[in-house]
Amino acid sequence: MRAQRVMAVAAASAVTGEPNRVAVITALGLTQILAWGSSYYLLAVLAPVVAADTGWPLPWIVGGLSLGLVAAGFISPRVGRTIDERGGRPVLATSALLLAAGLCGLAAAPSLPLYLAAWIVLGLAMGAGLYDAAFATLGRLYGQGARQAITTLTLFGGFASTACWPLSAFLVSSLGWRGACLVYAGLHLAVALPLYLVTLPRVAGRPGPTVRQVQPPAAKPDPAAASAPSRALFLLLAATITLGSAVSALMSVHLLSILQQRGAPLAAAVGLGALVGPAQVGARAIEMLIGRYHHPIWTLMAATVLVAAGIGQLWAGLPVIAVGLLAYGAGIGIESIARGTLPLALFGASGYATLMGRLAMPSLLAQAASPVVGALLMQGVGADGTLTVVLGVALLDAGLMLGLLLWTRPLRRRPEGAAITLQSSGVAE
Repeated sequence: MRAQRVMAVAAASAVTGEPNRVAVITALGLTQILAWGSSYYLLAVLAPVVAADTGWPLPWIVGGLSLGLVAAGFISPRVGRTIDERGGRPVLATSALLLAAGLCGLAAAPSLPLYLAAWIVLGLAMGAGLYDAAFATLGRLYGQGARQAITTLTLFGGFASTACWPLSAFLVSSLGWRGACLVYAGLHLAVALPLYLVTLPRVAGRPGPTVRQVQPPAAKPDPAAASAPSRALFLLLAATITLGSAVSALMSVHLLSILQQRGAPLAAAVGLGALVGPAQVGARAIEMLIGRYHHPIWTLMAATVLVAAGIGQLWAGLPVIAVGLLAYGAGIGIESIARGTLPLALFGASGYATLMGRLAMPSLLAQAASPVVGALLMQGVGADGTLTVVLGVALLDAGLMLGLLLWTRPLRRRPEGAAITLQSSGVAE
């Protein structure tokens, strides 16, 4: 079994006292597939079945995920600080326990309020166990050398829906939706939790000499001079990532409805929507091959341009809709990589986990609100109006990204180790 082999490699590397990269990345990759598939992607299969079985309103059932994302957003800053202080092992292990508890809560929920309460538990687990926490863990372990590890991890994550949607469908048909939740809970306890405990060190290792960012001796900066640019750069980066997250969250929920309202039959809409996943994975694979040759800011720039271009093609109704969906999928695929690698490149490894927690908060809140906003837009202005609004947000995001690109031009010319720090500005404290 692959998980057993990973744990065996990790146990052998523990003798040296250094976290084994292959074991750590593989373990985090497997657990990311399970974590995403049993939380963020869970309701794509379960929601209609839950509604049919319980009679609860479908919007409230789906709203459980939004409630969970709000909880994830509020806990993210604390998660980042904890990873900085204690490493990722206790945080990710706790996320596995919380996922198991939340899924058991869903399985046992006799009423809608208790169902929603279980989603709050799952939200805390998502805040402690999805990409941002995993990226922060890799940054804490490997410092500036974490870029390739983060990119590789997103390749695993790209298969979450591909692997877990069929598994969820099989479990629901065999055991019912409550039984499916219990099986996922058992997998977190039997697979994810042991992987975290065996592969991750008790106290996160610091980057070695080959990857550690060595700070050159310099005069103490003037806080008044350093604070404003650092804070403004952080806010600009946070705004760019948040808008991108809002667009992708809205489109992931409403894409099929938009395509159908614009004349595509259901089968065609599903077929077109299925292009997004392979485009994400393909773009991430390309980034893994060429990412070492360019600064991560170009990855985020390409992501925003591809997303805007893809949605623009959908909005214009060009004959080849598939091309727009491929561009959009590629954009959101590499955006997740840049979300982890760009803050590391701009601000350095020191305090990286705390910074990721603060960046995650507005992004997760935007993801929670976007499906609701999208539903209101679809009701009020239809598919065409919704696409117009989404395109406007995507273009605004591209404009902010251009500003970020120009702002960071001097920073990208600095020598290694001269990344700016946010501690003096109070943003990452």
